[in-house]
Amino acid sequence: MSPAMTVVWLNGRLLPAAEARIDPADRGFTLGDGLFETIRVAGGTARHLDRHLARLADSAALLGLPLPHDAAAMAVATEALIAAQGCVEGVLRITLTRGTGARGVLPPADAVPTLLMTLAPAPPPAGPVEAVIALCTRRNEHSPLSRVKSLNYLDSILARQEAATRGAGEALLLNSAGRLAESSVANLFIVRDGRLLTPPVAEGALPGIRRALILERGDASEASLSVADLLGAGEAFLTNSLGLRPLLRVDGLAIGAGTVGPVTAALLTDIAAE
Repeated sequence: MSPAMTVVWLNGRLLPAAEARIDPADRGFTLGDGLFETIRVAGGTARHLDRHLARLADSAALLGLPLPHDAAAMAVATEALIAAQGCVEGVLRITLTRGTGARGVLPPADAVPTLLMTLAPAPPPAGPVEAVIALCTRRNEHSPLSRVKSLNYLDSILARQEAATRGAGEALLLNSAGRLAESSVANLFIVRDGRLLTPPVAEGALPGIRRALILERGDASEASLSVADLLGAGEAFLTNSLGLRPLLRVDGLAIGAGTVGPVTAALLTDIAAE
């Protein structure tokens, strides 16, 4: 627990973080039966909260996981937590689990979900990064779980551990067909032949919030991408809800000039001005 995380919102009320308790039989703990959203807080406001709550609701519906509060009530809860924590710049996380249940995989018919919100100080801005293509695991684009932020992040953990072992700061995951899907924690974009491209959701890319914002601007389009496409790109970068990170090298090979390119720089400026 971060020493700065003094207050949390748990199941409908604010309470000191030290007093928060999750039942040992909670299926989020025992089976990873749950979802989460990570939300940037800037200027005391949870950015793009409506999009995050909509994605959470869609994901919960996919899993048959009941939401204990509607979007309006959850928005009020985030405001209360931000005010109680007194955190102007931070990272808000919403964690939803199916709650407790008997042993076994089948969910209980009368599930009572657990809903936890926490708020931590914002980390330092992430600078440019070098990545490797993960060899230890692949993204399963055929699974509906590739489209949700589930509590089971073991593929990403394995890939990120491999990257650290190989001296890189991030890992890129291929899908089962050998095409690029995303990184361990972010969506991938490349600039190639004057076009800004990102892997489709059907190829295993998470429908990220920042990804959607860039696509909706008309600046980018979806395209199946190979490793050769990436290595032949003029620029590449990674995006998630917390921001954008220039990708300079992959498997030791420079992307373009190996520096932050003009498209990446312009997007970084736009995000900083939000």
